[in-house]
Amino acid sequence: MVEFFTTHDGMYVASDLAVSRWSPNQLHGVGVCGLLALEAEKHSPGTGFVPARISVDLFQQVTREPITLHSAVVRAGNRIKVVDSWLVQQDQTRARATVTFLAATDNPPGTVWQPPRTLPAPAERRDDPQGAAPLFKSGDADWITDFGAARDAERKVTWQNLPPLVAGEPFTPFQRAAATGDLTNLVCHWGSRGVGYINADMTLTLSRLPMGPELGMQALDHVGNAGVAVSTATMYDREGPLGTCVITAVANDRRRSVPVPRGEPVPATAEG
Repeated sequence: MVEFFTTHDGMYVASDLAVSRWSPNQLHGVGVCGLLALEAEKHSPGTGFVPARISVDLFQQVTREPITLHSAVVRAGNRIKVVDSWLVQQDQTRARATVTFLAATDNPPGTVWQPPRTLPAPAERRDDPQGAAPLFKSGDADWITDFGAARDAERKVTWQNLPPLVAGEPFTPFQRAAATGDLTNLVCHWGSRGVGYINADMTLTLSRLPMGPELGMQALDHVGNAGVAVSTATMYDREGPLGTCVITAVANDRRRSVPVPRGEPVPATAEG
C-alpha cells in the first residue's frame, strides 16, 4: 500500500507520494495539511463536535527531512474548542494550523438563501482503500486522468480518493478533508498554461465531515492582481456540499507546475 508518510522514532518520514512537483526536496501541501489535521485531531472533543474550520499557514518550505508534530489546546469550552498544531524540522516551525471544533445541534427554524449548485461526480465509484487515480474535469468536458490535456480557461473540478496519509494509521474523514483542501490551488489556478501560482495558506470550513473516501473540489472564484490571488473552491461528496476552501497564492511562473496522471495529488503549495 502506498501512503504519504511512514513513522520512525516518533517522527513522520515522507514517501515519494508526498513530494511536490515544484521541487524534488519539497513536500506538497496535501500531505502537510493532512499531518497538521492529524495532530490537531488528537484533541478532538469527540462525538457531538464538528471540526468546522482548519486554517493552515504554509510559510516555509517543508522538505523531505523527518517531521515532528506538536499541538496545544487554546480554548476548551462547552460549544467551541480551538487547537493549534505545528510542524517542526531542524528546530524550526515550518507550517502551522488552527482548528476550531464547534458543538453540533439542530439547525434554527426558517429558510436561508442558498446559491444554485451543480456538483459533478463520476458515475463509477472510486472507493478503493488504497486510493484511486484522481479525475479532472474542465468545463462541460468528460472526466479525464490526463490533467495535462485540460489546458484551457474553463471551470475546473477534481474528484479524489487520496491514498492513506500515514502507514498503519486510519485516514480519518477530517484528515482527508484537510489534505484535499490544498487542491484548491489546482482547480482555481489550472489555466491554459498549467498552474502558475503557489499557495501560501489554506482555510477549509466544514459544516459536516465527508461520507466515504471520495471528495470533489470545484472552482468557485478567483481574484488576482499583481501576482497575488485569492481563490475559493467548494468541497463536496456524493451527498452534497461540505463547505468551502479559501487560499491566498503568489505567482510562481518560473516553476510553473504541470500535473501528471496517477494518484499523486497535484502539488502546489508554498515555500519560504
